Amino acid sequence: MSMPPRFPITADQITLVVKQFYTAVRTNPEIGPIFAKHVTDWPSHESKIAGFWRNAILFERSYDGNPMQAHMRAGNVRPEHFDIWLGLFDTILAKNLPTDTAASWSTLAHRIGRGLRYGVEPTEGPPTLT
Repeated sequence: MSMPPRFPITADQITLVVKQFYTAVRTNPEIGPIFAKHVTDWPSHESKIAGFWRNAILFERSYDGNPMQAHMRAGNVRPEHFDIWLGLFDTILAKNLPTDTAASWSTLAHRIGRGLRYGVEPTEGPPTLT
């Protein structure tokens, strides 16, 4: 038994949004260099991330990865980068999707972004006992 999608969208629309988003990312002066340091094969990366979104929205089992771990391991992703990421993403969503679909995906992206931002927040380390 398959689950219905979170909201109405096609796999092709997801692919389009992901492709256009990463086109915008590559030219962004703040986050473009961060991605460029870690992504060497853009088509492969875009395919993997489209799989992530198809899994999150359409409930396909097309993604195998750990986004939290990847962002934490990167070493140069900061909490403030997520505001830029989400701003670009919202622009691409609004440009390419019906209003309701863009709003639903944006809500999901912001929820995921909050979790990822939390994962890269600096910590003070373990408390010391006195």
